[in-house]
Amino acid sequence: MKPRDLIKPYFISRWRIIALGLVCLIIVDFLQLMVPRVIKWAVDDLTLLRADVSGLLRYAAAIAVLALLIGGFRYVWRRCLLGTARYLEADLRNRLLAHLQTLSAGFFDRTKTGDLMAHATNDIQQVRMAAGMGLVALNDAIVLGAAAIGFMLYIHVELTLYVLIPMPLVVLSARLLGRRLHQRYQGVQAAFSDLTEAVRERLAGMRMIKAHNAEGASMAAVEGVSRDYVAQNMRLVGVTGVFFPLMVLLTNLSLAVVLYFGGRKAILNEITPGDFVAFISYLGLLSWPMMALGWVTNLIQRGGASLQRLGAIFEQQAGIRNAPAAKRLPAARGHIVFDGVTFAYDGDPRHAVLSDVRLDIRAGEVLGIVGAPGSGKSTLLSLVPRLYDATRGRLTIDGLDVRDIDLADLRHQAAYVPQEPFLFAGTVGENLTFGCPRDCASRFDQVVADAGLTETLAHLPAGLETRVGEKGVLLSGGQKQRIALARALLVDAPILLLDDPISQVDTQTAAVIVAAIRRMAGRKTVLIASHRLSAVRFADQIVTLDNGRLVEAGTHERLLAAGGYYARVHGLQELEHAR
Repeated sequence: MKPRDLIKPYFISRWRIIALGLVCLIIVDFLQLMVPRVIKWAVDDLTLLRADVSGLLRYAAAIAVLALLIGGFRYVWRRCLLGTARYLEADLRNRLLAHLQTLSAGFFDRTKTGDLMAHATNDIQQVRMAAGMGLVALNDAIVLGAAAIGFMLYIHVELTLYVLIPMPLVVLSARLLGRRLHQRYQGVQAAFSDLTEAVRERLAGMRMIKAHNAEGASMAAVEGVSRDYVAQNMRLVGVTGVFFPLMVLLTNLSLAVVLYFGGRKAILNEITPGDFVAFISYLGLLSWPMMALGWVTNLIQRGGASLQRLGAIFEQQAGIRNAPAAKRLPAARGHIVFDGVTFAYDGDPRHAVLSDVRLDIRAGEVLGIVGAPGSGKSTLLSLVPRLYDATRGRLTIDGLDVRDIDLADLRHQAAYVPQEPFLFAGTVGENLTFGCPRDCASRFDQVVADAGLTETLAHLPAGLETRVGEKGVLLSGGQKQRIALARALLVDAPILLLDDPISQVDTQTAAVIVAAIRRMAGRKTVLIASHRLSAVRFADQIVTLDNGRLVEAGTHERLLAAGGYYARVHGLQELEHAR
């Protein structure tokens, strides 16, 4: 997709409004050009002693009427053109978010959040400026500039040619500096992304910074990125600092030419004093198109650089998407099979996080997954809803390869509780019902009890209306984990994926949660990854992962008898519990 294709359909769909705005803008330009004509007539009458009170009143009234018309038409073009640019900005931001939501988890593993924030804010703002004021400045540079030159030619051809001597320099400077502007704007935008990410990261980690007394190091890191951003802007100023003063210089040179040669012609009666005053007024009007030429170059280069950056995001394709003939799965039974599954985050089997995993989990069974940190437990769970796709092998649900199932249907069948629960900056109630189907209200009280939240909600200052803060920062880790669990249980999907669901709760609450999970056995297929073996000891089968390989499998009793990893960890946890 070419960058301009991002905004082209929007201009096509709103061409009537844009056309109306341009017509009103052109009318304003020509009305402005009439003001010097009225002034010319008034000055000529004054110098020839033909003016009277009624005549001056007519000229004043004419200028007042022109001013009212200019104000009215200016209001319309601003609503049409600048308003359309605002709609474009909102539409681009919505399309960007919608596109980002189609991309795979791997894209967000590789891309900095600050970079995406810069795309959604600064880049889209620059596109809006180019599409709004850029279009206005371009119109004025062409229409108002050409019309002003036409009126000046009408007054005196030779004097106009003198005024236009600097114009080739304007065009040449715009051409020479335009490419440098584009390159340096790209550098500024990239530096802004880095700065946004650095600030976002420090704000998100402020508690850790304070806990480690690392304020100085944090400030130094941000100052380094900030200095780079300033340096990129100063490189840009090195170009714009030449361009704009050059436009002013050339405009003032033209004014000096008019004062000398035009003044002589007025003295020699080759032009009337009114023509001389009108000519200077037209030159004043021409100075804006000359400035607008510089400004529009500035805006278009900024917008073009931002549009290229946005285009690079829109060109990203979802690594995980529906197959051409994806099959519907409106209601899964929950029979899950891992058939020789290998997975590597970079797609290279030599760097596999999971290697040749073979599992058969029948509908309604509970599978416990244990292993040391980094053994691949969380990755195994994330393959079921296709947050990632297996590098090799097949993963099937009810006999269908997950890559052949409609993606929306697949994810409706699985409720997922990640190891690090994420809460949105709203209320407890809003987080609990996030993604909840319409009929979940009837299960609400039971689910809250199953997640061990009943007493917690009773003690919160505003109950379900309690604000949780950004990422749930106002709640404890255990409270966030139980809210995330309740949110998944409310979905009532046939497959439940739990990643360390009791890691941050006390023993008593953990027992309540485990009992609730046990009651789901037979009704749901449950996959539980946990470091605390009390969460999985009741499972129909338990597997141990070691560096991505399945090294032991069986029931709680069989694994204890085998004397492997599971038995060793069980002994340590029992000893710790006894203390």
